[in-house]
Amino acid sequence: MPTPLPAPYFIAASAKAAALAGLDPAVLAREDFVAVFSGNAVPPRSQPLSAVYSGHQFGHWAGQLGDGRAILLGELRGPAGPMELQLKGAGMTPYSRMGDGRAVLRSSIREFLCSEAMAALGIPTTRALMLTGSPQQVVRESIESAAVVTRMAPSFVRFGSFEHWHYRGKQEALRALADYVIRDFYPALRAAANPYLELLREVTRRTARMIAHWQAVGFMHGVMNTDNMSILGITLDYGPFGFMEAFDVDHICNHTDQGGRYSYSNQVPVGHWNCYALANALLPLIQDKEAAEAALDGYVDAYGDKFDELVRAKLGLTTKEKGDRALADAMFRLMHENRVDFTLFFRRLGALRVDVLDADRAEADAPLRDLFLDRPGYDAWAVDYRARLRREGSQDAARRAAMARVNPKYVLRNYLAQTAIEKAQNGDFSEVHRLLAILERPFDEQPENEAYAALPPDWASHLEVSCSS
Repeated sequence: MPTPLPAPYFIAASAKAAALAGLDPAVLAREDFVAVFSGNAVPPRSQPLSAVYSGHQFGHWAGQLGDGRAILLGELRGPAGPMELQLKGAGMTPYSRMGDGRAVLRSSIREFLCSEAMAALGIPTTRALMLTGSPQQVVRESIESAAVVTRMAPSFVRFGSFEHWHYRGKQEALRALADYVIRDFYPALRAAANPYLELLREVTRRTARMIAHWQAVGFMHGVMNTDNMSILGITLDYGPFGFMEAFDVDHICNHTDQGGRYSYSNQVPVGHWNCYALANALLPLIQDKEAAEAALDGYVDAYGDKFDELVRAKLGLTTKEKGDRALADAMFRLMHENRVDFTLFFRRLGALRVDVLDADRAEADAPLRDLFLDRPGYDAWAVDYRARLRREGSQDAARRAAMARVNPKYVLRNYLAQTAIEKAQNGDFSEVHRLLAILERPFDEQPENEAYAALPPDWASHLEVSCSS
């Protein structure tokens, strides 16, 4: 059962998430809803539970884990189908281990905003319905105030849920879990000759495509442990995440990750590794090692096909050519060498004009070119890019509009989140509301919010996020 918080109060709610669950966002700030979504009251038909799971953390088997601070209230059947509602930070559970079961305001604001920002970017993700706070003090590196995020997803089952029963030798429980997941979330697989093999194949594909989406917007999860991987292929558990700013393929967004296991460049192979861990857990049901390995081989093509599709769209290309990957690789290499701001580069690229006189090119390209220290390097790449656009008869206006629909202007940069957090810690939640409104429309120009799309200030380079919350 949730542990009540003293003097809970409403901070924010997502109207778009509420609509998915069939809830009226206008009532969420009411005292009775705040009581439910802070853990101070349990709805009459709710039977709260926390789930056990195990997992590999930073590549090592960690044994039993579980919902240490997450409590599932139940399921609502809304317009988008069944949605589970889960409180994160509502107190101790049987799996809290040495923890207090609480979440702090800092991390809760980050998860609330990023869940909705990712959804607006079109990336598969859990959703955040509501955020509540309390003056109760919680000890982390310093003393902070408590908060609760209400998360939503069709299911919170993880790769680690399967690993738990496999490593305990509980094959019937493993089968029951797999049958449940197939019945409720992959019903088309029930008629397959080997539904468990097809489950592995489909989860592998979904995971690969999800990570392709991450890479294409410069998102870094930070803690891709198997207990943080969704069986539905949706982004799960927002801890020390980050959006790429100065592009560095080896960037590590999680200060705790000293070895860089979950760096930007490692997210793709780690996702594959995690699918192998799931395959190992499902093998007693699949009973065909070679077939399982063949299913895992689909990861590479699923990722490559999706990433190529996304990058081609980011470049405004409507046709396919053999040299497209080389063109993109050269672009990413140049961005890496010059530490170019990821989001700004792609947004400004849409304004590039195909036909410009050589004498006017430096001035015409200045907003984009000035992001690079190596301007001759940029100029050489731009010659190849323009040639590619001409070959498909690209028109500037149509291409710019198409690129603006896939290259966001606004992402949840760490410094934006930190500014909202610091204001909230002083009782001012206006910046949380403002950021939510901005991030729900990431592709729109929003001229009144132009400052939120600018290069980060110098002080932002010193921000660090870790697993500590």
